[in-house]
Amino acid sequence: MPDQVDTAWEPSEVQRERDDWRRRRTVRSAVIASGSTLLLLGVVGGLVVSSPGWERVQETYFDWDKAVSSFPAVLEGLWLNIRVMVLCAVLIVALSLTIAVMRTIRGPVAFPLRLVGTAYVDIFRGLPLLLVIFLLGFGGPALSLSGLPTSALFWGCAALVLSYSAYVAEVFRAGIESVHPSQRLAGRSLGLSYGQTLRRVVLPQAWRRVIPPLMNDLVSLQKDSGLIAVLGVVDAIRAAQIETAIDFNYTPYVVAGVLFCCLTIPMARLTDRYARKKGYHGAGGHL
Repeated sequence: MPDQVDTAWEPSEVQRERDDWRRRRTVRSAVIASGSTLLLLGVVGGLVVSSPGWERVQETYFDWDKAVSSFPAVLEGLWLNIRVMVLCAVLIVALSLTIAVMRTIRGPVAFPLRLVGTAYVDIFRGLPLLLVIFLLGFGGPALSLSGLPTSALFWGCAALVLSYSAYVAEVFRAGIESVHPSQRLAGRSLGLSYGQTLRRVVLPQAWRRVIPPLMNDLVSLQKDSGLIAVLGVVDAIRAAQIETAIDFNYTPYVVAGVLFCCLTIPMARLTDRYARKKGYHGAGGHL
């Protein structure tokens, strides 16, 4: 056989011109976007700084010394918010999945389960989250129920779980019902029971479809975990309130807001990226 000479592939002249044009266009777009952004920020910043009350606002909301002194307390409170969010997220997934399954069970025998699931979703989606926190956070400890703690933190977490589970249950139910009925029939034709078909065939497909809205719900839960501060629990918001009460400087609230953004913004961007990767557009969940 004749010797074969390996030659490295090289793009054609047309391809090189096309790549250069795309590169120039990308650089041009980046320069224009950066310039317009800096111009807008400059105009807005100039208007804010030149306003008559800017000095007072700067002293009250952007005091660097106050931010530094209050940061440890607010950060310690944020650690409580993170733990609350993680624990509640696990409980919400378990409870909401149970409710979603209850609402999708067919047959007249399962009507009581569907009724209970529907009533639960209707009630807790109809009640504002803050109202649920007040009802449980102040009413729960007053009842002194046997076997249940009287801690405001416990009842605040219970309110978050009950309220969010109603919304997440609808996300799970939508995912379960989006699986084509032929998948269920195929599972039953293979000899699987209803429970086995649900666990091995339906739920794995539904889970992949509801991940983007579930991640959005997690972002919302990160923020709403701060609502337990109304019960006196010393989380990031309550810690900022305590620091503010010392000299009525509101910089600790700004510190708490920045820390919450450091949690929620990366998760929001990760959610958007995952949704685009999976081809979901406009995927959303609670709030």
